[in-house]
Amino acid sequence: MAGISDIDSKNAGTTGVGTSASEVVEWFVREVLPLEAILMHFLRHNWRVQGDIEDLRQEVYVRVCEAAQHQLPDQAKPFVLMTARNLLIDRVRREQVVPIEAVADLEALGVAMDAPGPERALVARDELRQVQAALDRLPPRCREAVILGKIEGLTGREIARRMGIAEGTVSEHLANGISILADLLLGDGPRGKA
Repeated sequence: MAGISDIDSKNAGTTGVGTSASEVVEWFVREVLPLEAILMHFLRHNWRVQGDIEDLRQEVYVRVCEAAQHQLPDQAKPFVLMTARNLLIDRVRREQVVPIEAVADLEALGVAMDAPGPERALVARDELRQVQAALDRLPPRCREAVILGKIEGLTGREIARRMGIAEGTVSEHLANGISILADLLLGDGPRGKA
């Protein structure tokens, strides 16, 4: 496997930023290799040139290993799939002219086909202002929990640690915050508790 043996031979100790080569190799074998079936399914679904799939998999592995040398990701599956997605987008951009059969579903890759028009941009800015105004009206602890959980994507445990509260309390703050936000944005007025 190209990426793993390169790590061992180039970096017999650490990888430079704090993750040792042996940690990267162990992480790769433990967390990434078991995802190969999922990765291959993703690549086959999103790239029609079947002859490229094996090479794409190897490129994903190399990119994953290179990134892991700097810092091991918290969750391997989303990291590997995002790396594969970015690789496919890079390939599409690099090739400039893409045969229609090369890419199965450009939307699945996240490649913008058309930039949003001025009307859509105006509507989006207005919606964003409404959401910000609604967030500002939440009780402070609910607002903090909603921002950490729904915007920053932290887990309940991470939110609890940051806020210095129990996970059950985080769940209450999230539920109340989401309920109040829904009421504010849908025009029903707040009904949740603070």
